[in-house]
Amino acid sequence: MIESPCVYIETSIVSYLTARDSPSLVGAARQLLTRRGWDRRYEFRLFVSDVVLRECSAGDSIAAARRLDSLLNLTSLATTEQCADIAESLITRKTLPLKAVEDALHIAVSTVHGMDILLTWNCKHIANPIVQKAIASYLETVGLLLPFICTPEELLGEDDA
Repeated sequence: MIESPCVYIETSIVSYLTARDSPSLVGAARQLLTRRGWDRRYEFRLFVSDVVLRECSAGDSIAAARRLDSLLNLTSLATTEQCADIAESLITRKTLPLKAVEDALHIAVSTVHGMDILLTWNCKHIANPIVQKAIASYLETVGLLLPFICTPEELLGEDDA
């Protein structure tokens, strides 16, 4: 029997899942795709991290509670010293900008814990093929493999919202 893939849920997924309906076309489409994907969450083994929990708890208390409630039954992965070292290297090597420290931590946590997939809507610093190539090259030098990074649309094969 084939095991379900291990999927690391990055904070942008939780934000689109729990936010009020977006007035923008792109935002609304991402929300719809995220919610469709969430309906299929039992096809995967889902994980978050202490970084996701910290980010989800920030801001408006009602919205934060909604975000955190959606994560109640998910396993949280620890940010280990190795994760912190990798994230720091991604920043010091300028693979990611200084303002993307949390993004570097998401990448590091999902990599160190051997996730199959990192699911995100962050297409600037995470689900960006040019950035991914540089990250994967660095990780290879330290003996690690970058998880497959994709959006819910790509993971679920949805081509229309």
